[in-house]
Amino acid sequence: MKIENVKGTFDYSGKEEEIREYIKDTLKSVFKLYGYEPLETPIICNFDLLALKYNPNDEILKEVYKVTDQGNRNLGLRYDLTIPFAKFITLKKDLVLPYKRYEIGTVFRDGPIKAGRNRQFIQCDVDVVGLDGTNIEAEIISIFIRGMQKLDIPFEIKINNRKLMQGIIESLNITNKDDISNVIKTIDKMDKISKEELNKELLKLNISNSSQALLMQYFEMNLEELSKTFNNSDNQNIIEGLKEIKNLIELLEYSNYGKYIKFSPTLARGQEYYTGSIFEVYAINSNIKSSIGGGGRYDLLITNWIDDGNIYPAVGISFGLNVIYEILKTREEFNKKSLVDLYIIPMDTYKESLKLADELRNYNIKVEVEMKNKKVKKALDYANKKNIPYVIVLGENELNDGYFKIKEMTTSNEYNLSFNEINKINDIIKK
Repeated sequence: MKIENVKGTFDYSGKEEEIREYIKDTLKSVFKLYGYEPLETPIICNFDLLALKYNPNDEILKEVYKVTDQGNRNLGLRYDLTIPFAKFITLKKDLVLPYKRYEIGTVFRDGPIKAGRNRQFIQCDVDVVGLDGTNIEAEIISIFIRGMQKLDIPFEIKINNRKLMQGIIESLNITNKDDISNVIKTIDKMDKISKEELNKELLKLNISNSSQALLMQYFEMNLEELSKTFNNSDNQNIIEGLKEIKNLIELLEYSNYGKYIKFSPTLARGQEYYTGSIFEVYAINSNIKSSIGGGGRYDLLITNWIDDGNIYPAVGISFGLNVIYEILKTREEFNKKSLVDLYIIPMDTYKESLKLADELRNYNIKVEVEMKNKKVKKALDYANKKNIPYVIVLGENELNDGYFKIKEMTTSNEYNLSFNEINKINDIIKK
């Protein structure tokens, strides 16, 4: 048998996993600043639940990993964290609204593979249920902004509104729900395919050349041009969509976030459940061209599932950990940083070295002890290869004198520290 990873899955070790943990910890700290609480949902779901919002031919369902249990139940591995979140809300009858949660978890999609897009990957989500309006949408987008700032990734956020897109299409007398959905999916490709390819796809949807010309004209307009064009429109989706997107931009500009925001009339996002504002984050000056996060408002998903006559408005966003990792992994500060602060080389003093290591760990110093009885030169070579910044050589002389020397590997500076003054270790070690 050939031993190998399943296609689209990867092992992450050492510094690789340290970077990924750094991303999780950074984003988790941001989520907590806004009062979001943690949630964990099952990876395995009923397949019918995963398929509930899609028609059988939808691309997303082709990417679901299908499994069965010993009871021959049709199950699947979750492809995002939104559907499990909606399921949780539906089942949690005593939940106090509004409810804000974050979840960092593994999801699976049997889809195309490229840099930052694997078949097993981690999403970092925040969602709110029980709040409508643009105030909470502005807060959600500010989480995106604060998260990207803390990760030190230059970025822009594209925003749009599904109501506005739907209304524009309806203005051309395209009123069938499935037709509107298919046109939106095609319009979403405007920046990715040629005009000729776009024309062919729209012709397959029975959109005439004259209607196509108007669609292209509308979807190439900026927000001001769209507002003027549809100033006297009686289409409710256009009226509401323009109002919502303008209010959202106004809120973000008031918080000095306007420089990060770009109105993108062709942005649709693939999921059918989006009902209002939608957003995607893109890294600037990066080899990663796909989005590194996205989200939007989905007011009907939970509402329709609970179906008790009440409205359960919801909005959420997701950071893609794997694609963020692809951006950060080449940075010098991560490659040079060691997972260990200090390396102790015993000279026939293993018992004392282990005790010293434990005492140093009490002060949050990450310590490794050499345990292969290496010569000092070889042990120092090991420390250099691992980029360990500080080394202690501990022999009988140090034990007899009552102090030891800490060597800083990059400068060769040495610091004396008494065994009775270990509490001063953080004055020396620069972590």
